[in-house]
Amino acid sequence: MSPRDPDDEFREIKREIIESRGLIIKTNNLTAALSADVKALARRQAGYERRLTVNSATAYVLFVVLTFGGIKLWLDASIRENRLELQTLRRAEEQARRDLSGALREKEERAQLDARAQAFYELVRDGRKQEAVETWEQLRRERLPPAELAFFQDVVDRFRTDLSLLAYERGLEHARMARYAEANEAYDEAQRLKDDAGHIPRVRLAHADALRHLGRQREAIVVLQAVAEGADREAADDALYKIAQCQVDLQQFGDARNTLRALLRRYPYGSVSNDARMYLAELSSPNPPRR
Repeated sequence: MSPRDPDDEFREIKREIIESRGLIIKTNNLTAALSADVKALARRQAGYERRLTVNSATAYVLFVVLTFGGIKLWLDASIRENRLELQTLRRAEEQARRDLSGALREKEERAQLDARAQAFYELVRDGRKQEAVETWEQLRRERLPPAELAFFQDVVDRFRTDLSLLAYERGLEHARMARYAEANEAYDEAQRLKDDAGHIPRVRLAHADALRHLGRQREAIVVLQAVAEGADREAADDALYKIAQCQVDLQQFGDARNTLRALLRRYPYGSVSNDARMYLAELSSPNPPRR
């Protein structure tokens, strides 16, 4: 093998140098491109990290806001619920106070009512009829038990009947003494005390007689008409007879004759039928008498 030519070696070295230089240039270009890529990646990574930081902060802030918002809503709901419960308790307390006050007031009123009922019973037991009747007018408006109310009412009704009879007898006594004004007051009292008692028709007859003696025939006729239209037949014929007498006093002879005829038609065998026939005969004469 022949030795190499120096020129060939030189060329070879030169070629290698050129290749090395090209390789170095390529390496530099690749290094520059790699550096640019790394910088771009670094910028993108930094942007991503910034976005991630912003998103994390936003998410944290949103989480905190939602958490505190939820807590506030829960607190508001709890406060409203507690307020409603407190208002309900206050209303219940007020109602309980009113109920207690009403119960105490009712208890006090009941005690007072029991005391008044006991005092009234003592009047009944002692037979103090007039005081019992006067006291009952106020006591009966109270809230007495039904049985007690019925018992007292029956007792008072008996007392009223007894007092009415006494007033009637007092009126008759005044009438016998010709004190017709006092008799009229007594008869009024008798009717006021018990206007549905069995003796009231007779009281009204006596009352009308007192009015007639006082010159108040028209009022007497009104009283007598009520008796004549009532259910007491024995008093009705007397009432018609007395109506005729009042009409004669008023010079109403025709009305008096009609009244007597009505009496005889309704009660032909009554206690005053004979007197009514004689009176009708007198009124039918040419000169009717005045009684």
